[in-house]
Amino acid sequence: MHHFSYKNGSLHAEDVSLTSIVDEVGTPFYCYSAATLRRHYRVFADAFASQDALVAFSVKSLSNLAVLRLLAKEGAGADVVSGGELMRAQKAGIPGPRIVFSGVGKTREEMASALDADIYQVNVESVPELRALNDVALACGKQAPIALRVNPDVSAGAHNKISTGRAEDKFGIAWSQAHEVFTLAASLDGINVAGIDVHIGSQITDLAPFERAFGKVTNLVRELRNAGHKITRLDLGGGLGIPYQHSSDASVPPHPSVYADMIKKIAGSLDLQLIFEPGRMIAGNAGILVARVIYVKQGAARKFLILDAAMNDLIRPALYDAWHDIVPIDEPEVGAGKVLYDLVGPVCESGDTFARDRPLSPTAEDALIAFLTAGAYGAVQSSEYNSRPLIPEVLVEGDKFSVIRKRPSIEEMLAKEEIPDWL
Repeated sequence: MHHFSYKNGSLHAEDVSLTSIVDEVGTPFYCYSAATLRRHYRVFADAFASQDALVAFSVKSLSNLAVLRLLAKEGAGADVVSGGELMRAQKAGIPGPRIVFSGVGKTREEMASALDADIYQVNVESVPELRALNDVALACGKQAPIALRVNPDVSAGAHNKISTGRAEDKFGIAWSQAHEVFTLAASLDGINVAGIDVHIGSQITDLAPFERAFGKVTNLVRELRNAGHKITRLDLGGGLGIPYQHSSDASVPPHPSVYADMIKKIAGSLDLQLIFEPGRMIAGNAGILVARVIYVKQGAARKFLILDAAMNDLIRPALYDAWHDIVPIDEPEVGAGKVLYDLVGPVCESGDTFARDRPLSPTAEDALIAFLTAGAYGAVQSSEYNSRPLIPEVLVEGDKFSVIRKRPSIEEMLAKEEIPDWL
């Protein structure tokens, strides 16, 4: 569910007409619905209300400070993967004891910052990282609380670039080495082994991969406990998929309550605190990208809508072959018919293509359109490629809106660079 709908013939975010935002902000821009963010967080958190669970929002999916502050007020923690994301979470008001630090390449400086912030746990992904963290913790006079991330060698069934739990993936400790590494970790004075971490990928729309991975991991919990390890936490990561196509015949991913029932069945008897790192499930349908048609171009065999948004603003279609529903801001008249368009951006790359042969109502130059389900991995992956300034982010709350990331001028963008005196 989301809070973007037509009212009086025009697409609204909650009670705000998107054309009124265009008039103030220009195009393109991202727009987020506060009501949708809150609802999706509550649906997920409520599914585990009867259990000891920490819901740590995946900051990499949508890292704007205003969004993080909104979720912090709901009680969310944060899953961070860099020192910058750690600082964002702290600045947004998420306390250290509700932050987990993931990622395969943490630097010693990032480790020290995490320990200084008294974060809840570090998800350790390799033996070299474990030894480095031990050294940093001893130098700081602390013990680092950790969960060891294990790789269950389970394919998530999602796009190759967002699958993270197979044997050939870079993430986690090989399944065959798990017992050995837990024994090593328990011997290090700067390490407090608290749990196991597993994350098999993103945009998973079938419970079967989760069941296979979580079943293996809960068996590992029992084995480690039998070997004398005190395992009190189980970090199950994120990955629960969302609907990107909203047509009546599109498949619907499992509801969080169904996901929760599956986990209770598998791990409910183990007396573990559960940690989750949802991102897309909370942010995806809470955001849209609004763009304007610059030109309508008739090619030899194809008809193009050339937009003022580009792959540097929303890279998911180019990077993942991802689908986004695309709708006009002005509601089409009944019986308006459909035309097949290729929707492309102005970047000088053939890959700057959002959709091919997409049926839309007849669309003219200067028309406004919206890419739905763009809240996750949209703005966070944007860049200044082709010297295009980052686009604004807008947050809507009821009948009001605020620009939560402004559009820089080209002069402001260039001011970050310097020409040496000797040139």
